[in-house]
Amino acid sequence: MLSKHGLAQGLKKARVQLSWVSNIQYAGDWLAQENNLMAKYGVEVAWQPGGPNAPASLVTLAAGKADIAYSNWFQLLDAVNQGNDFVMIGASFPRSPHGLLSLAKKPILEPRSLVGAKVLAQAPNDKTAIDATLALAGLPNQWTWVPTGFSPEPLLAGDGDAFTAFSTNQPITLEKMGLKAGKDFHFVFFDDLGFRTFGSIIVTTQSFLKSNRAAVVGYMRGLIDGWAMNRKDPTVAAHLVVEKYGADLGLDLDQQIRQNELQIPLTQYAEPGKLPLSLDKDLIEGLMFKAARATGRSKLPDVATIADFTVVQEAYEGRQ
Repeated sequence: MLSKHGLAQGLKKARVQLSWVSNIQYAGDWLAQENNLMAKYGVEVAWQPGGPNAPASLVTLAAGKADIAYSNWFQLLDAVNQGNDFVMIGASFPRSPHGLLSLAKKPILEPRSLVGAKVLAQAPNDKTAIDATLALAGLPNQWTWVPTGFSPEPLLAGDGDAFTAFSTNQPITLEKMGLKAGKDFHFVFFDDLGFRTFGSIIVTTQSFLKSNRAAVVGYMRGLIDGWAMNRKDPTVAAHLVVEKYGADLGLDLDQQIRQNELQIPLTQYAEPGKLPLSLDKDLIEGLMFKAARATGRSKLPDVATIADFTVVQEAYEGRQ
């Protein structure tokens, strides 16, 4: 989808590859676009949706078909080790919404409960998260991966002991069924299980950043303002998604509002003094590198080569 400003003179262009469909997960983008914030900061953005049938976002970035992409920690590390000149410049969620759902009859709320468990998981990234959690806890890697889809209904049917999920998604499905969190079902963040990472990491290439820094910084400025607007009222972006940016997806308005309510706290650091969308160098070199080593990724790059901490800083300093 192209900027409403079309070919407005003087705007720098940036193609942004989403890692998922155009839903409320990108509330900051939609509010920035709708309120002319991207153009205000000198950038014309074209968003490219992802989804279950789309190529991985970093594949699109590597192919030169995008300039900025949303991705995750391990995909970034693996892509860099394959020779890509990728660099992360920010993260929408300082705390990833990734975690585990379980039922009251067998709650899984700590790493040791995963040993011997059958876990319904959708993708290799889910398997990696569980492997890392067990390794970080010093526990044996003894669990069974049961392939599943995006709906938690197989968990209710007893097909597994836990279901890899996002705090902003599948728990809402159970709530709509009349089930209550903390009573009928439980959700635990991988973060609370010892596996800490960012969610929705924003990545570009070193070459694009060097030659188009104004576009990258402008995009981040618009995003900062867009997420700030979203924190004031979670219903506005939900209407935009359902009625405009994701209108062809058949999204449910109430679900999108609830998802936004749940994700807003994750857009801010729990630690005081850390800015939304910024990267934490100590966290990357500490817990995130530790998690990578726990999954057998022994070849880790210097953090300075895969993270640019100045883009968000410059974006905050140049806001109007």
